[in-house]
Amino acid sequence: MNEVHIHSCANGDGEANGGGGGTQPMVVREDAMAEPLAKEEPMLEQEPMLGADEEAEEDYRVPVSVEVCLRGSSHVDGAQVAAALARFLEGRTIWYRNGPLDLSECEDPLLLQHVESVAVADTDPHQHRLNSPLLFWQYSPRIFVYQLSDEAPADDDEGEEGVPSYRELLLPAADLAGQWEALQFDSSIQQRLLSYATSALLFADRGVDANLVVVLLYGPPGTGKTSLCKALAHKLSIRLADRYRQGCLVEVNAHSLFSKYFSESGKLVSRLFSKITELVEEPDSLVFVLIDEVESLTSARKAAVSGSEPSDAIRAVNALLTQLDALRRHPNVMVLTTSNITQAIDVAFVDRADIKAGRSSSSGGR
Repeated sequence: MNEVHIHSCANGDGEANGGGGGTQPMVVREDAMAEPLAKEEPMLEQEPMLGADEEAEEDYRVPVSVEVCLRGSSHVDGAQVAAALARFLEGRTIWYRNGPLDLSECEDPLLLQHVESVAVADTDPHQHRLNSPLLFWQYSPRIFVYQLSDEAPADDDEGEEGVPSYRELLLPAADLAGQWEALQFDSSIQQRLLSYATSALLFADRGVDANLVVVLLYGPPGTGKTSLCKALAHKLSIRLADRYRQGCLVEVNAHSLFSKYFSESGKLVSRLFSKITELVEEPDSLVFVLIDEVESLTSARKAAVSGSEPSDAIRAVNALLTQLDALRRHPNVMVLTTSNITQAIDVAFVDRADIKAGRSSSSGGR
């Protein structure tokens, strides 16, 4: 279940064009009624005038997301590729379903030389019937051009006792290609997460609402929480590739942030987020911070007071909350978290989560 949902589906093509849409009224002079008719012609039935709602519906076009993956050796401008593909799609009928787009008839040398694959993605049955054709005047393509990074994840080597505190992966990553499409859930959680997260990042970038976006996915182990977070970060880096030069996924090893030395846990958390802040301060980078099993880092402070949790956990929770608040001034960062035991999470952290989505044990796979 989702406690916070944001869903966006309309685009500018849904607005009605100017003009009435119906026929103009016929003007008849009074003296003309007295003139004899040379020949009586049958009267044509006048078409009813369309209302504003009917006009908008007639002009509405289904938004179709088209993802274009460039070859690894390509250095072409993505805008040129998008324009070339838009020209290719003019006047063409496509099938409304997820999957590769047929370019067998393409003769554009730019596309043939630089494009690795083209696919229709994230079709929505509420927009149009799946697996049915869309004529060229029925759809509006939204083209996203990206290039996969084949760099291996880089581990931090400054963790406690040699244990890395985080792992950094450049996005979009070849390791995550196809993961979003491979995930199957019994609800539209993927579409809702993608729609809300995309809108939130765009609003933040334009100064409408610059608050940090925190996502909390909870449920039993094996329900796809971690995979969904990674796939969401990968997908968002594709959708926003024209705004951010590169994406970066920082996967935090929460267990490495606890020290055997008293009062050191809070310092480790602060040190980790200082490195994350360095990444976020690059305006052309989109940063995703993934904290898996966040309950191990945000265990309830009341449990520490009662003695069931180490007192050093209070400092770790306080440090995490402080660092999250410090990140709020940056529009190019999103925090993704997962939890198996929501009862153990500090209430102050739960209140900071913008999206809280739970999965049952029968849905998805981790």
